[in-house]
Amino acid sequence: MKKNIAIIMGGYSSEYKISLTSGNVVYQNLDKTKYNAYRIHIFKDKWVYVDDADQEFAIDKNDFSVTIDNNKITFDCVFNAIHGSPGEDGYMQGYFKLLNLPHTSCGMYQAAVTFNKRDCLSILKPYGILTAESYYLNLGDPVNEEDIITKVGLPCFVKANKAGSSFGITKVHKKEDLQHAINHAFKEDDEIIIESFLDGTEVSVGVITYKGETKVLPITEIVSENDFFDYEAKYLGKSQEITPARLTKTQEAKVNTVAKKVYEVLRMTGFSRSEFIFKNNEPHLLEMNTIPGLTNASILPQQAQAAGISMPDLFGNAIEEALK
Repeated sequence: MKKNIAIIMGGYSSEYKISLTSGNVVYQNLDKTKYNAYRIHIFKDKWVYVDDADQEFAIDKNDFSVTIDNNKITFDCVFNAIHGSPGEDGYMQGYFKLLNLPHTSCGMYQAAVTFNKRDCLSILKPYGILTAESYYLNLGDPVNEEDIITKVGLPCFVKANKAGSSFGITKVHKKEDLQHAINHAFKEDDEIIIESFLDGTEVSVGVITYKGETKVLPITEIVSENDFFDYEAKYLGKSQEITPARLTKTQEAKVNTVAKKVYEVLRMTGFSRSEFIFKNNEPHLLEMNTIPGLTNASILPQQAQAAGISMPDLFGNAIEEALK
């Protein structure tokens, strides 16, 4: 019997267009001999199944089913391809947990923690995971520029705490630009994190559960043409993504060990992609993404390919792991 798989995509954040592309790549690559794949668009104003003719059918949120021509379809598993809220921050995971419906992403708690950069880094620090110096601000807090610069130095990064794809991020070189960067970040989120600049090789490390084991994928080195790995660099071709990364054997071993440790300390399942920068030859964690991009140009699929894992195998394995 073929399994019915709902591929959820879209979402409520600035990342919805990228998510739609990821979801469609999953749809195109799932093995149709094993799975009946359904594209489900999740937006604030509608949850709908979209067929190949772009007809829309409303999802019944009571049991996450869809009725087509008086035929009610339920799903065996959900493939989560929503970047940002509500797919990457725990909301959909909690909903599916209540429905007892398997899904390919991590658990509700893991999603909520990793989506909150401040909380994630705070949890990992006692385990010896190195990070940048950081300063936190909530919307409405007084802004003491001297305190911020004393703590993190210049240049520094001002980031929205709960946003992906480099939305709401600015690299600040001068004190007089700090307030503007803070205002920009607050447009994306009501919490921000300001971090010291780490000058070193930046790498992205995919870690997945593959055939029942934690697997670290080949590492990608990020070389941005811009001042940092911003939205343009990520999605508009303004960067080089070199897989495997040009690291020494020692550097490679260190970051592999740390990336695996982070995945296991957080009790992760499914896909993850963590960003590190080497400072004094030691990998410092920036953040973890639990629904990384899954397009043909995205980093994690490139890494899987370098490990000899095809797209159909990568996506099919995620479903089979979820169904265990």
